[in-house]
Amino acid sequence: MGSDALINPSLPVRIAAWVMLAFLMAPVLIIIPVSFSSAQYLSFPPPGFSLQWYERFFGNKDWLSAIWVSVQVATLSAGLTIVVSTLAAIPLARSDFSRKTLVYGLLLAPMIVPVIITAIALYFVFARIGMGGTVIAIAIGHTIVVMPIAIVVLSATLQGVDSRLENAAMSLGASRFQAFRKVTLPLIAPGIISAGLFAFLTSFDELVIPLFLGGPNAQTLAVRIWNSVMLEIEPTIAAVSTFLIALTVLVMIAANLVKKARRWA
Repeated sequence: MGSDALINPSLPVRIAAWVMLAFLMAPVLIIIPVSFSSAQYLSFPPPGFSLQWYERFFGNKDWLSAIWVSVQVATLSAGLTIVVSTLAAIPLARSDFSRKTLVYGLLLAPMIVPVIITAIALYFVFARIGMGGTVIAIAIGHTIVVMPIAIVVLSATLQGVDSRLENAAMSLGASRFQAFRKVTLPLIAPGIISAGLFAFLTSFDELVIPLFLGGPNAQTLAVRIWNSVMLEIEPTIAAVSTFLIALTVLVMIAANLVKKARRWA
């Protein structure tokens, strides 16, 4: 009876769920019509329809430069996260070495350490070695922040793959690397892609790390929004926010397609 209630909730439960969903989403979705407003200031409801704020957003070289920096940082961070997390998740999922719990806890530690602490520590490290204010420094910082979640995702994915398939491939003459590349890697590919998409989206949206590690030549979109809000609140912010909402929706759709592909495989 309990499982039936979860699968087929009653009408009051469904209404309460929709009300809660609307309460959570309303502040986010209300920014979309504001971004198409013909008014010269932030106002709701908009008095008319206009694309002026999108023209100002995509016609401003500072905004476009910030988008390009964010794309570079997010792409590099996603790549680093995939490589490092996969290399870390394989021994954690397949081996039973001593101190495994300690190693797992250390790898997940960045998840519980406040991001601002990580940002301050990385600021002093990169400033000492002359890498402050670079895209690479920001990407490494984002990789450290995102890596614990990616390790959890990939460890769970690897535990769902039967290791005997890899052993069977090696018994037929394949080396360990060939068995991993041709047997295990295709099976965990959906998990890797999901971790990469999560890393890309988190890096694209993260603010604290680039505030400390960025500079005049490495200003991400999140930092550009922060500076714009601090100096003046103009309706272009609504267009930028809508752009980020659209990007988030696209990534969620991509992650859902990956999940369905994994189910069909």
